[in-house]
Amino acid sequence: MSTAQAAASGVYQSVSEWWLGRELPLWLLGAIWMVLMAAIVTAFILVTVLFLVWLERKISGDIQARVGPNRTGGRFGPLQTAADALKLLTKEDLVPDGADRVVFVLAPFLVFVPALLVFMVVPFSDRWMVRDLNLGVLFVIAVSAFPVIGIFMAGWASNNKYAILGAMRAAGQVLSYEIPLVLAVVCVVVVAGSLRVGDIVEAQRGGHWLLFRFPLQIAFVIYFIAAMAEVNRVPFDLPEAESELVAGYFVEYSGMRFALFFLAEFAHLFFVAAFCTTLFLGAWDGPGLHPAIWFLVKTYAVMLAIMWIRWTVPRLRIDQIMGFAWKLLVPAALAAVLLTGLVRVTGGIQ
Repeated sequence: MSTAQAAASGVYQSVSEWWLGRELPLWLLGAIWMVLMAAIVTAFILVTVLFLVWLERKISGDIQARVGPNRTGGRFGPLQTAADALKLLTKEDLVPDGADRVVFVLAPFLVFVPALLVFMVVPFSDRWMVRDLNLGVLFVIAVSAFPVIGIFMAGWASNNKYAILGAMRAAGQVLSYEIPLVLAVVCVVVVAGSLRVGDIVEAQRGGHWLLFRFPLQIAFVIYFIAAMAEVNRVPFDLPEAESELVAGYFVEYSGMRFALFFLAEFAHLFFVAAFCTTLFLGAWDGPGLHPAIWFLVKTYAVMLAIMWIRWTVPRLRIDQIMGFAWKLLVPAALAAVLLTGLVRVTGGIQ
């Protein structure tokens, strides 16, 4: 049992004893506990997304020699994102003529909810983790691939050629880059010997990060590139390329339905960085500081690298993106899995 799992179990056990002492049904406690955890995670993600939007605006402004937000809420514009959120809340909710209303309404939720569910197995510290599942890595892979269904539903239901073209691009791109991403994660699982996220973190304690164990440097690079494609970041943002598709699969969405797509994108960005930190950078492991601070420092370092790339390199063509995935990244990922297995079997990774 990992440290995070033991801490979570201890807290729940203490609450359960107090609850049963008052002769209250245990199923009700379980329901309240899950709702409480979901509320905490949702609140954290919403605040994080507000900050990430502001941060990316400031970073992009600095890279492009612009000022960025500098009015709303003070000198550095800290309330600019909050003002944008309020604006989206007050916008009219429109459904296009000829659209499939039921599918159109459901699509944003099918994209947003999985972006929250994956945080259930993120180890924010040695004691802050919602649930350390036995098949935590498999849970992440399964849930993180689900939003592509909502994206395709959004494009199809919009009755718009730009939207359906963006949805088709998104489906092809996400499914293509999911393969090398999963293979990169398999390399980590082979070395750690477990699908439990807590066990992977424990295998890196004491500064023994998997990034420093050959040949997982190859898996790290593959994961990083595939993760950028998964979250549609430049140069992989063809599903919503404004120069070609206006806004892609959510071009017909307005108000809070549009905001749900936006929230899901930045929540997924935070997650792929957090999962990268968990798999390769020791998660919360580090000297001196609180484990949660170490985890956030590493996660934001990964996100800053992704933002830096977004505002530095140009957008590729869709055929270049797909060719890169199938002709280079997938073979490289297969070779990385084979090499990791050989090194593991021969005793080269301890």
